[in-house]
Amino acid sequence: MEETGIRLTANDQFKRASTNWTQIGLMVAVTLHFGLFVLVRPFEAADLGVVVDEIEAVALPPEVKIPPPPEQIARPATPRVASVDISEDITIAETTFESFTTDNALPPPPETGSPADRPSFIAYDTPPVMLNGGEIQQILQREYPRTLKDAGIGGRVELWLYVTEGGAVENFEVKTSSGNGLLDEAAGKVVQQMRFTPAKNRDKVTAVWVSQWVTFQVI
Repeated sequence: MEETGIRLTANDQFKRASTNWTQIGLMVAVTLHFGLFVLVRPFEAADLGVVVDEIEAVALPPEVKIPPPPEQIARPATPRVASVDISEDITIAETTFESFTTDNALPPPPETGSPADRPSFIAYDTPPVMLNGGEIQQILQREYPRTLKDAGIGGRVELWLYVTEGGAVENFEVKTSSGNGLLDEAAGKVVQQMRFTPAKNRDKVTAVWVSQWVTFQVI
């Protein structure tokens, strides 16, 4: 192609054609976008349901006032020992039995009660021996609490016994409990039926405190 006597090259012809086609494509693109906004339903933002944690106000604890340090304690003064004159001529009054009177004697110690009131040591060299062991076995089975026996619950109780000069149990006290009040009570009923030979101290019959075990078990 020639224009005003100037011959255009193939490159110039391509540049002019591409410019025209670019303008036409831009106009078509604008027209399509405008048609999409007009004809197509507008976009709506979906509710994402965002939940924000509620902020709770927390009351601060009251201010703690630190007390001032204690005042330094004054060091005590060094004690002073007064000087005392002691005479070397010291005599002790002579004491004789003839000068002793009952008016100067100390009062007798207060009565502590009967030895049978509570367990205490009483000297003996021959301990008491139970005489009715077979009978006590029957009494033990009779006094065994029925509910505990049926349940297979047993126990062992240690008691202090006060055995009189006649061999009877005058008083008793639980020394080691079985841990079950019913068994401890039943053991007390059993030991009251025991009979012993009296204890002796140097061939003299004496009442004494001795310990005795009572065992409850299902046979």
